[in-house]
Amino acid sequence: MLQSRWKSQAMACVALCAAPLFTGATLWPATFEERVLATHNQERLALGLAPLNWNPALSQSAQAWADYLAASGRFEHAPENHQAPEGENIWAGTRGFYAPEARVDAWVREKRFFRTGVFPDNSTTGRVEDVGHYTQVIWRATAEVGCAQASGAREDILVCRYSEAGNYRGERPI
Repeated sequence: MLQSRWKSQAMACVALCAAPLFTGATLWPATFEERVLATHNQERLALGLAPLNWNPALSQSAQAWADYLAASGRFEHAPENHQAPEGENIWAGTRGFYAPEARVDAWVREKRFFRTGVFPDNSTTGRVEDVGHYTQVIWRATAEVGCAQASGAREDILVCRYSEAGNYRGERPI
């Protein structure tokens, strides 16, 4: 029953996204939040997974880390909060060059190395680093996301936080 509901939602998403192409209108999400969320959910819906909801608290947490990375010039994951774990994806690229969709798509493109199974044995290359961003995007138990961006001297930074966190050993992403 859930699978068919998600497939219906996926078909609706495809229809909504394709409609502007046939009518000449533009119906693309306008805000950063809408664009990032839509890119995440496009991949999830294609797999029959529940769409993510936007969480302002996760976005605020992501903003603090994005600001830190941009100001410091560092590129590293935030220290884990063991009391309230959040999943995290980070991205950096040439300042002013990449749209929000392209940034998230960099994580989605890791699916070319993804294979179903128990985490962390999900990479055709044998390296979890080659699929870890993707598995967080599609982690079946994740229901919420919040993302933020910041600009450093030379790079734009994107940080997305996820609840429930993904990439747990011994669990299946999908």
